Amino acid sequence: MLRLTLAFLVIAIIAAIFGFGGIAAGAAGIAKIIFYIFLVLLVISLLARLLRV
Repeated sequence: MLRLTLAFLVIAIIAAIFGFGGIAAGAAGIAKIIFYIFLVLLVISLLARLLRV
């Protein structure tokens, strides 16, 4: 999932360099959403691991 976030971030940076503002904003928004989902899943897995011990 983190790879997908990085892929959208790279797409957003490349699109911003070439001046595609709408595409860059969309890709950056998607990357941000996926990153937050990744963080939530990370916290859940860490809590599950702590409760299991």
